[in-house]
Amino acid sequence: MMNRVAITQIGLCTPLGQDPQQVLDRLIAGDTSAMQLSDDLLFGQSTLVAPVVAELPAIPASLSQFDCRNNQLLLCATLQIAATVEQAKQTFGSNRIGVVLGTSTSGISKGEAALAYRNEHGHFPTDYHYFQQELGSTSDFLCQYFELDGPCYTISTACSSSAKVFASAKRLLQVDLCDMVIVGGVDSLCQLTVNGFNALESVSKGHCNPFSINRDGINIGEGAALFVLTLGESDVMLAGIGESSDAHHMSAPHPEGAGAIDAMHAALRDAHISAKDIGYINLHGTATPKNDAMESRAVVEVFGVNTPPCSSTKPLVGHTLGAAGAIEAAFCYLLLSAHNHGQALPPHQWDGQVDPQDPSIALVERHQVAAKSALNYVMSNSFAFGGSNASLIFCRNEA
Repeated sequence: MMNRVAITQIGLCTPLGQDPQQVLDRLIAGDTSAMQLSDDLLFGQSTLVAPVVAELPAIPASLSQFDCRNNQLLLCATLQIAATVEQAKQTFGSNRIGVVLGTSTSGISKGEAALAYRNEHGHFPTDYHYFQQELGSTSDFLCQYFELDGPCYTISTACSSSAKVFASAKRLLQVDLCDMVIVGGVDSLCQLTVNGFNALESVSKGHCNPFSINRDGINIGEGAALFVLTLGESDVMLAGIGESSDAHHMSAPHPEGAGAIDAMHAALRDAHISAKDIGYINLHGTATPKNDAMESRAVVEVFGVNTPPCSSTKPLVGHTLGAAGAIEAAFCYLLLSAHNHGQALPPHQWDGQVDPQDPSIALVERHQVAAKSALNYVMSNSFAFGGSNASLIFCRNEA
């Protein structure tokens, strides 16, 4: 039994808040108020995004080379697990604690600001370092912040980045390279990604509307979520992980969801459960025409026509890109935790207009709760560009 992976603590910095109970309450209320209109991200027009509005901690002066908003979001979540990590250093040693994070933007917003400054003044600002926007700087920052010497790396597979970190951590633990692994993801709003998705005609003109016939694209958000993983037992466990890479297209998913189907089946096998054991699915649910068409087909293929309750939480926090896997995993963790006394489920926020071209799935309605004893296993899906797919399963320990 000691090869089971336990989640001993989480840290949150999301558009819904930083306190676990507050985040859960807003999640199950279907609170979309985190979405705000921004005039300074999408060139020439306004767009809805989901920023983190909390005051963020300052990066320590000794780590000034890491100073950027992305790492401030990460530090906000980090402070919530700091005492646990420091205790683990005393117990295991700093070389036995690993760090594996997912991101896609890193500190690009810092680079954007630096280029604007250079265009005006002829040189870069003195506090700008290219390292601030390198993908690896997030994990390096966390490793140096805690003065750790264990394995440390970043995964960047677009929207599945911080879902795949769980697979990496599980391997590090089970081959005895680490006694503890800090995993998670972080991404921050920046012009590059918003305009990049707009160039792909994937940004919604209004509020994203997943699985509706009227869906027209994503809203982008930002945030961070961290998890402390060890071998052993805890109230909420990492039960199963499935990965696939169908490589169908650079930016379009396989139309029948081949890779998504493989990832979900692999996660079920890894958890040693059947599809009927899943009590809720956190859908990738981007609200792009192709993703939702693919995902609805994939879910029905794996679970049959009577699917488990499903919802996309992206209308609440936006698509947080490289952080999406971790933030939505945190939502699943909270649903299984003692914070969720009534076994409530996150409602699917949309206009209710079914797309007759897509298979029907059981989208969660407002105030819906899980059937008695049904919310023991939950699945979270992350499907990325290039067909890089990941499906995670979490469970209550008694499951």
